Amino acid sequence: MKRTLAVLALVAGTSAIFAGQGRFYDLSRPIEPNPPYDGQFTFARLRYGPPIPYAAQRIPWTHDYPFGERRLMTIMNEITLLRPKVRESSVLAMTDLELFRYPLVYMSEPGFWTMTDEEAAAFGAYLRKGGFAIFDDFAENRGGWAAFESTFHRALPEARFVDLDIGHPIFHSFFEIPSFDIVPQMYDEGRPVFRGVFEQNDPSRRLLAMVNFNTDISEYWELANDGFTPIAESNEAYKLGVNYLIYGMTH
Repeated sequence: MKRTLAVLALVAGTSAIFAGQGRFYDLSRPIEPNPPYDGQFTFARLRYGPPIPYAAQRIPWTHDYPFGERRLMTIMNEITLLRPKVRESSVLAMTDLELFRYPLVYMSEPGFWTMTDEEAAAFGAYLRKGGFAIFDDFAENRGGWAAFESTFHRALPEARFVDLDIGHPIFHSFFEIPSFDIVPQMYDEGRPVFRGVFEQNDPSRRLLAMVNFNTDISEYWELANDGFTPIAESNEAYKLGVNYLIYGMTH
């Protein structure tokens, strides 16, 4: 109960922290330089396609950048001992050797994801060597499952996707999430679907990838202080994000 109240209070108060940093549909947000690596936890976002100078709605992997991750990091900084960077985050290509410094990576709109052979080999190696990937913000009308699955299999051809139930430890790694019924929906139809890829395709082993399909959790992180989403819904989205990071850092 105390954890829930703490998140509610932080969601309600993040506007002071992020005042003046831009609005939701501002299409001129620069992709900022990655901070130098110093061992402090830094949120890492995967890009696909060539590097670009600005985030834009037409570039799917930039969606919710940078406010989604930085607001989530504010929550993590306040209620966990992770002590992440709050005002800085990194954007990485799959072939960037720096990727292996980051235990956890996030990708937005993976339904539109494409990879070269070199990228597929590098990303597959990252996952096999202990990396954990979170995929979020896609549905059948935005790239679709088949396109995502086909692309993912270029990195891990042997991977099998497993529908997760509420009993999996990732939903209990920090907050107790008792039901998928409480997961908010931003604009996709139907229920969210949570799928995972396990090490050696064994559900008793660690998750290599966590996939939020037919939902957009990071949208709630991004808009938490802008008045576009109810605090109660943003709260549930933050709880999922916190659980994912705690699980990824402890498994």
